[in-house]
Order: sequence, then structure tokens, then C-alpha cells
Amino acid sequence: MDWQTLIDEPAVIAMAVLALGVVVGYLVGRLNEELLTASGVPDAVEGTPFERTAQSIGTSTVEIVARLSSWFIYGIAVLTAIHIAQLLDTDAFWMRVTEFIPQVFIAVLVLIVGFIIADKAELVVGESLRGVKVPEVSLVPKLVKYTVLFVTFVIALGQIGVFVSPLLILLTVIAIGAVIVGAIASQDFLVSSAAGIYLLLNQPYGIGDQVEIGEQSGIVQEVDLFVTKIEDDSEEYIVPNRKVFEEGIVRVRD
Repeated sequence: MDWQTLIDEPAVIAMAVLALGVVVGYLVGRLNEELLTASGVPDAVEGTPFERTAQSIGTSTVEIVARLSSWFIYGIAVLTAIHIAQLLDTDAFWMRVTEFIPQVFIAVLVLIVGFIIADKAELVVGESLRGVKVPEVSLVPKLVKYTVLFVTFVIALGQIGVFVSPLLILLTVIAIGAVIVGAIASQDFLVSSAAGIYLLLNQPYGIGDQVEIGEQSGIVQEVDLFVTKIEDDSEEYIVPNRKVFEEGIVRVRD
């Protein structure tokens, strides 16, 4: 067998394609890792549960994404080699696989990005509601996080061809239920916020005024959307704005 005949053998061409795929996949993975690092992705995902989980198994979010890009190239190389070597003589199978691999790759990326966004959204919402002195508010960051995750899973499943219409209907039902339950559970929160809007617009009392609200009396230190803070010589009282309307307020004049 001469060299030309050997080179023309499908098995030899398939092996060459595999070798080329390994080299290209490795280079693409390294390039993606450097690009992600240069764009600040490690700082963006620092401290997220996904990053902590990745670090616990000796890797990182950036490395996982880079490896996914490498494995995508490896998969294409393997399938191309199988097709060249004629190990699977079915074009239909080849078309389905080549369509499915990019969908899986995108679905995995969507999941990774979704976990990162969900964690960041929980932190941002939690920080913005930190000053709200209502117990039910602590549920809002978690609700936002799991809503983002649910939407992420729906998008990822849609990428791989799963029929997601029932999940979208379920999401709508859950959202409506959450609004109803949240409105009932946060009734005091809503009443206090409505009272706060009235107080801020009409200003029946202001900072520095001597007031009496129920059994508490003192000088007004702060009025926000939810509470009024007053203090006397030794104590500070944080009074929900709802209580101002229920018990009334007396402004002491000199």
C-alpha cells in the first residue's frame, strides 16, 4: 500500500480530523479563558454559590465555560471523524446530532449565566431593602432569585427542544399566586407604605418637631416611607407609619 492510498483511507482521515479537533479545541478553550478573564468575569462571579461550588471541586466558572467551548469543538471533531470513517451510515442521525450539540452548549451557558444573574439579583434586592423594617420583606430577595432561576431553566429547556408552554403557564399561575399571597401577607407593609406616602406629601410634622404617638413621645428624627423615628432623652422609638394613622399624633407646641 503506497502513501497516497494510505492517506485516502477514511480511517486515516478520521484520525487526522480527531487530532486537529483536539488541537483546535484546546486553543479555543485557552483563548476563551483569557478573554473571559480580561473582561472581568472572575470579579463578577466572585462569591456566588456557583463559583464557590466550582472552587470546591478545584475549578472556576471561567474554566468551566472555557472547557465547554473546548468540549464543543471536541464533539464536533468526533462526530466528523465518525462520519468520515463511515461508522454510522445515516445522514439523519448526523443532522440531528449536529443540531443538538449547539443547543446543549447554549443551554448550559444559559444555566451558568442564569445562576450568576440570580445570585446578583438576590444581593442587589437584599441590599436595596435592607432598611425596610418589615419581616415579610426578607422573602423578596429569595423570590426574585428563584424566579430568575425558573425562567433560566425554562429558556435552557427550550433550547434543547423541550415543550415549555406548560412551564410558562405554571410560571404565570405562580406569579399570580405570589402576588395575591404577598398582598395578604404584606398587608401591614402596604398600609405603612401608603401612610408614609401621605405623610411625606402632606408633612403634618417634620424633623425636629415634638410629637406624641400613642404612648411614645419625643422629637422627630426621621420620616421615611415606612416608619417615623422619634427619640427622647434616653430612648429612640421606631414607629410604623400605620400606627400613626391608627393612634393619631399630637404635635406639642412650645
